[in-house]
Amino acid sequence: MELRVFTEPQQGATYDDLLAVARTSEELGFGAFFRSDHYLHMSGDGLPGSTDAWTTLAGLARDTSTIRLGTLMTSATFRHPGVLAIQVAQVDQMSGGRIELGLGAGWFDAEHTAYGIPFPDTAERFDRYAEQLELITGLWSTPVGERYDFAGEHYQLTDSPALPKPTQTTGRRGGPPILIGGKGARRTPALAAAYADEFNLPFVDEEFTALQFGRVRRAAEEIDRDPATITWSNALVLCVGSDEAEIARRAAAIGREPDELRLNGLAGTPEEVVEKIKRFEALGAQRIYLQVLDLADLDHLRLVAAEVMPHV
Repeated sequence: MELRVFTEPQQGATYDDLLAVARTSEELGFGAFFRSDHYLHMSGDGLPGSTDAWTTLAGLARDTSTIRLGTLMTSATFRHPGVLAIQVAQVDQMSGGRIELGLGAGWFDAEHTAYGIPFPDTAERFDRYAEQLELITGLWSTPVGERYDFAGEHYQLTDSPALPKPTQTTGRRGGPPILIGGKGARRTPALAAAYADEFNLPFVDEEFTALQFGRVRRAAEEIDRDPATITWSNALVLCVGSDEAEIARRAAAIGREPDELRLNGLAGTPEEVVEKIKRFEALGAQRIYLQVLDLADLDHLRLVAAEVMPHV
């Protein structure tokens, strides 16, 4: 089981805050540092304000050296796919091939309203999302010297040089690995089967994990794809303590209750957390994204690295 660190900077974080977490994660041996892609906080005051995901990852590409970097999830509503393909390819080059693109349809209406970003209805967002997956991977996989055209309902490209190319070419359709996630019963599994190198489930229980992993496996089999070629992962909020007092302190710091976190997140003593990770592993999960909400508490990561990581 690989453990990755996942942050929510829209809740209030500077680049330096994120750099400290990323470097600590790298030093401790976590598999990756990921961040959300949001422009508006969901609670609190959000000070000092949100930061842009791909600007952050460009900085981390140069300020770290070995840890993998990515998004859970970049919103398809935020950027034209042609521009996003260039951004991700450039940051992948800057990192020496350490970038992973988590891409989703977008869901948070309020951040679109706050910053003047169009927010179509669900059906159109998924239509655009599907076109973006085809377009971005098409740009990356076009051989150097050839041209790429795309004629979709929402996006059209003509005679594109399809440059620059990312450093990585190991993704299912060329380029960096692509992560797809979500709870949808029909379109999400189909898109994951067609495009995903990794399928991620955020903040769900074991019962739903089994259900949704099964849907994606069946969708893969329907297009003659071996489900074993997909990496399976969960994201869970983290709250680990060496004793009850430390668990309570860390839960209070993020405005949650220990009992609720034990039920809905990855919380408790290291032994409890190891046991829960192994239950997700039994369902097929190969990676856990640890949602770290108190970015100043680097000792939290140190405890997990020392007392959880060696046992999973």
